[in-house]
Amino acid sequence: MSTVRMKKSGVMGFFRYFSSVTISNGKTLKLGKAHEIGNGGNDGGQLKARILKVVNPRRSAQAVLQKWVDGGGGWVSISELRSISKMLLNRRRFKHALEILTWMEANDRYKISSADHAMRLELTIKVHSLREAEEYFEGLPNSVARKAACLPLLYFYVKERSIEKAEALMLKMNRWGFLVNPHPFNAMMKLYIATSQPKKVLSVIQQMKENQISRNVLSYNLWMNASAELSGVGSSEMIYKEMLRDESVVVGWSSLCTLANIYQKYGLVEKVFWALREAEKKLSTCNRLGYLFLLTMYASLNDADEVLRLWKLCKQVPGRITCANYMCILSCMVKLGDIKEAEHLFLEWESQCRTYDIRVSNILLGAYMRNGLTKKAESLHVRSLSKGGHPNYKTWEILMEGWVRNHDMDKAVDAMRNAFSVIDNCEVETIG
Repeated sequence: MSTVRMKKSGVMGFFRYFSSVTISNGKTLKLGKAHEIGNGGNDGGQLKARILKVVNPRRSAQAVLQKWVDGGGGWVSISELRSISKMLLNRRRFKHALEILTWMEANDRYKISSADHAMRLELTIKVHSLREAEEYFEGLPNSVARKAACLPLLYFYVKERSIEKAEALMLKMNRWGFLVNPHPFNAMMKLYIATSQPKKVLSVIQQMKENQISRNVLSYNLWMNASAELSGVGSSEMIYKEMLRDESVVVGWSSLCTLANIYQKYGLVEKVFWALREAEKKLSTCNRLGYLFLLTMYASLNDADEVLRLWKLCKQVPGRITCANYMCILSCMVKLGDIKEAEHLFLEWESQCRTYDIRVSNILLGAYMRNGLTKKAESLHVRSLSKGGHPNYKTWEILMEGWVRNHDMDKAVDAMRNAFSVIDNCEVETIG
């Protein structure tokens, strides 16, 4: 039994790809109150609250919106509708977000932006099917809309490893003059690496050079990985030096971590530590991501001291330490076999958490069960329940497997039933 994760993709990449919004009359504009239709701002909060109450995906958010308009609630501004659809997207209520965008696009009073088209295409893939999304793409009204929607569609092809469709779309984008920045090329390089075709990565780089498309950090990182696979460490080091000479690129921790990972694959331990030390010099003082990445790499090198040192530095970064941050460090300590330190970190998280995220306790729960510490696992499970934790499928799977290993079949069967119950009670956005 496996769980399905649905990831956000495409839209944020699109905003980096397409920086201006152009409407059908050819004018470039920034969306704001001057372009809103109707009063919209007075009662928008009430409309948003009504739509939020429609939790069941079988019910229609579009019907709530239409009832609001027909019932005298006032015409809703386009910015308010965008806000509602993005809010629904963030809450993974894809069907309802699509309904709002579809209603908006069907109404002639609204000027639909390229970003709206991109979001609708992405949601169509999630809620309905790729075929419907492709039909929507083919029916887009102008080149501006197509340019906006190209990247989400390409990203989906890459995610699904649809090589032929991705290559065909790239040819169209080239014909339409849309290949003006590195993002589509990076997507193709990811696809070729994922499908074990590193030679094609070099072809993409050559195409970028021929068309004078600047390479960004990700371009160089992907290029280094592909070259290492084809020609070894030396070729990656040459690319890194070329990157250092490229004045349009700021070499950061991610590139040095890429190099460190290559060194590790080839067993060059001293060079790994050199690259990680250089990467640490480039870490941000206002973002934890780099620290977490580095301590994960030190964990793969079985260096517990460096992991804990980086964690202390990570905690000094301003801002609240999230559940995801604690999940990262807990996973590292469990991987290193330091259950005692993992327990200490877990209690630290528990003392400051706002909501009891069961995914954090699952990490320690799994460590207990894998190491035969069944009583500790059972005690932790009871503790999690008492503190408001809601067991998910993974929780019951961990307990079930542990009890099976311990030959406690009655408890294992109960855990299996609870796991199926969690699945049955989950509200799933229907796709297709």
